[in-house]
Amino acid sequence: MDMHDWPYIKKSARRKKRLVKKDFDKQLIRLDKQLDILWATKYKLPMVPLEIPYQSGWKRLFVLRGDILRSTKGEFYQNLLKKINTVQYHHDRAFKKRKRKRGKYVYSEKRQLLRVIDEYDWLRNTLKLTDREKILFSPKEVWSVRKKAMITEYHCMETWRFVLVVKPHIIYEKKQHDELLERQIKQIKNRIDRENLQPRMSKLVGGSRHKYWKWREEQKKYKNELKNKPVYSLQEDYTGY
Repeated sequence: MDMHDWPYIKKSARRKKRLVKKDFDKQLIRLDKQLDILWATKYKLPMVPLEIPYQSGWKRLFVLRGDILRSTKGEFYQNLLKKINTVQYHHDRAFKKRKRKRGKYVYSEKRQLLRVIDEYDWLRNTLKLTDREKILFSPKEVWSVRKKAMITEYHCMETWRFVLVVKPHIIYEKKQHDELLERQIKQIKNRIDRENLQPRMSKLVGGSRHKYWKWREEQKKYKNELKNKPVYSLQEDYTGY
């Protein structure tokens, strides 16, 4: 039988529209993958040392007190500090933040603490603390606004051994620049912004925006089972009679 004798199946307008939309979605998925590859390539670019280092603001971090550093336990606390130290960066050496109070702007010093270990990192020992180092931490029950529940945190009890110092933040190296790579990323981002493709791309690839709005919708659908329920019915459910 000749292929020209086969019956011709005409596509309906609805099917044509569906195929066009499906092909467009495939293009968006390929575009998202291409952008991910470009970002990964940019991330893997090596660091290049600068000919002339320059200062970019200030950094504040904890250091071990001089008397503790010179003591017999200096090396022990120095190793502990490497695991729980925190660093803040600021354009001003004073490290003050502006806050509006009673219609006026006031400046207060930014607070900085040693790292607080959450329960997840403590149980899995992601910081690789030794048994001797774990003795220096105490658990503390605090209220988590994000989780809306009480959580356990582990705080260092001997914070007095460490002091804050402010040092110049010197930049010694920078990321290698690839002009062609930057141009390709910019072209894709411009197209996404110009044609407003991000919402559809996020929905197709399971992006954070889509997941967030899906979570919000699920939260709205929550129903209180105890609302408008008679008291005697609740008593029957609780006591069984």
